[in-house]
Amino acid sequence: MEANNDRRVTFHRLHASGCFVMPNPWDAGSARALEQMGFKALATTSAGFAWSLGCADNQITLDQALEHLREIVAAVNVPVNADFEGGFAVDPEHVAANVKLAAATGIAGLSIEDSTGDAASPLYDFDLAVARIRAARRAIDESGTGIVLTGRSEGFVCGRPDIDETIRRLRAYSEAGADCLYAPRIDNAEQVAAVVAAVAPKPVNLLINAPFMTVAEAAALGVRRISVGGTLARTAWAGFLNAAKEIADSGTFSRFDRLPNVDAVFRDR
Repeated sequence: MEANNDRRVTFHRLHASGCFVMPNPWDAGSARALEQMGFKALATTSAGFAWSLGCADNQITLDQALEHLREIVAAVNVPVNADFEGGFAVDPEHVAANVKLAAATGIAGLSIEDSTGDAASPLYDFDLAVARIRAARRAIDESGTGIVLTGRSEGFVCGRPDIDETIRRLRAYSEAGADCLYAPRIDNAEQVAAVVAAVAPKPVNLLINAPFMTVAEAAALGVRRISVGGTLARTAWAGFLNAAKEIADSGTFSRFDRLPNVDAVFRDR
């Protein structure tokens, strides 16, 4: 318990100044490897975890998600932020109950997003979306854990790439108690700068899932936190799928050349 409290204090401190990268492992092994590279915090990826179970993103259950959070927290000594999707509920009270369960896993932070999964109406109604963030804030306060709450607006993910509406929602989530704000899939300096300015002085998380910006460039725009979502998991899947396809299609093994000594990563841990 004391160790988890220390990690939460550290996580808050990381958000206070500067810019840090918080990459996204999908299992205990990838988490440990990233920690050994010197990253100061990690974040789960709902997509990467789902793929490891043979599921598409947003198809895992609440119980599976909670067990995964416990596994990642136990695997490393750095703060872990939870990709908690939409809180595994629609109603704010149910979101609050699930957030309390997540907070008890030892995580240092948690995000709640506003996408519905319904293509016809992909974002929750504005008032409901704000109420869900407010409920998550209350749940964290009642838990006494002090974990960092990130409010996510998913318009650029789910086909509603309206920067003005995104900013309107992020500002409202900030006022409802979010500690950090996040608009995944914004992908140019103008959008990033607009979001940072709109919610200042609160920190902004930037998703970099394509090489459109460097850490130094993001930091210069005022970004405090960078994550990569499921992109590290997709790079791993790319290597696996391409090698397996070559074997299946041509019976050759050319991709088995110059591979890393993975065992050495963990031998001296």
